[in-house]
Amino acid sequence: MSEDVLDAGDQLASSTSEASLRRTEARSAEIEAAIATDPSSFRIMTGDRPTGNLHLGHYFGSLANRVRLQDAGVDTLILVADYQVITDRDGTGPILERVLSMMADYLAIGLDPSRTTIYTHSMVPALNQLLLPFLSLVTDAELRRNPTVKAELEATGDRPMSGLLLTYPVHQAADILFCKANLVPVGKDQLPHLEQTRVVARRFDERYGRVDPSRPVFPQAEALLSKAASVLGLDGTKMSKTKGNVIEIGMDADTTAKLIKRAVTDSHRLITYDPVNRPEVSNLLMLAGLCTDRDPAEIAAEIGNGGGGGLKKAVTEAVNEYFAPIRARRNELAADPGYLLSVLREGNAKANVIADATLEEVRTAMGMRY
Repeated sequence: MSEDVLDAGDQLASSTSEASLRRTEARSAEIEAAIATDPSSFRIMTGDRPTGNLHLGHYFGSLANRVRLQDAGVDTLILVADYQVITDRDGTGPILERVLSMMADYLAIGLDPSRTTIYTHSMVPALNQLLLPFLSLVTDAELRRNPTVKAELEATGDRPMSGLLLTYPVHQAADILFCKANLVPVGKDQLPHLEQTRVVARRFDERYGRVDPSRPVFPQAEALLSKAASVLGLDGTKMSKTKGNVIEIGMDADTTAKLIKRAVTDSHRLITYDPVNRPEVSNLLMLAGLCTDRDPAEIAAEIGNGGGGGLKKAVTEAVNEYFAPIRARRNELAADPGYLLSVLREGNAKANVIADATLEEVRTAMGMRY
C-alpha cells in the first residue's frame, strides 16, 4: 500500500518511530545546510498562545532560534494564536494585555517586523475559513487519537472536550498551510502534529486537484528539529506558566534573584554537572551555560564546594547579565502600546494578503468561484 493512502492514524504513529525520527534528524541537518547556502527557498511558520508571559524556557527552547533563522534570511511568520487560547478555557482572560506583552518580548529579543511577519488568528479571516474544507478531509476517529488532542485533553482535567479542542490539529494545519510554509521548527514531540498537516495537504490535492498542474496547492511542510536544550522550571519539573516555576523574560533583576534563590537543588555541597543523577542542579548549571555560552561542567568545576548558594549566585549573575539589554529594550517597548499595536496591525495586513491569495486558490481548486 502506498504512503498516500495510508490511514492518517498509521502515519501519525509511524512518524514517531525510531527509523522515521532518524530520517527526520538527517533531513533537518540537510535543511540547515541549505539555509546556510540559500535561505530564500524556505518559509517558516511558528507561534505561541498568549496565555501568559513568555519565559526563559520559551526563549532558549524556540525564541532565540527564530531570531537566528530570521537573521539567516529565512522568510518567517509568527502567529500570536489568540483563538487557540479558548481551546481549553472558558474565556479569553486579559487577552489584550497578554498580546501586548508577547509583542514586547518578540521585539525585545530581536525579531524584526521588517523581516518577520507577526499576526493574530482573529484578524486573518481567510486563514480561519480554510478550516471548513480542511475539516472535511479528516475523520472524528483520527482527531480523537491525535497525540496533541489527547495531551491537551489530559491537561484540562477531564473537562468536556470542546469542538475547538477536538479540531485543534486541523486549526494548526490551517496555520501552516494558509501561508504555504514549507518548514516548521518543532521538537520531537510535535512531529505527529506536523504529520497531520501533511495529511491534510495531501488529501486536499487528491480530492480537489490543482490550480497549477505542475504543483499541488499546498506544499508538504517539513520539520526543522530543534536542537535547543529543554530548560526545567525552578522546582525541577517542566517549566510552565501554570505551575508558577518560571522566570519570565520581562522580570526585573531583583525578582529573578529571589526566584532563583528558591530554586530546588540537593543536599550535596560539591557542585557537579550530572543531568541523570542531579537534574535540578544540572538544570541550573545548563541555564548558566546557555546565558554565558559556556560548558555547564566547566561552570560546575569553578563553583566546586560552593554548594547551592554558590550555584544560585552564579546562575543569577549569568541570567541577569544576559537578559539586561533585552529587558531594557522590553521596558521601552512596553511603555509604548501604540507602537506595539501598529507593528501587529502591519503584520496582520501582510498575513491577510497571503491568506486571501491562498483562499482564492482553494476556491478555484474546489470549483467555488462564482
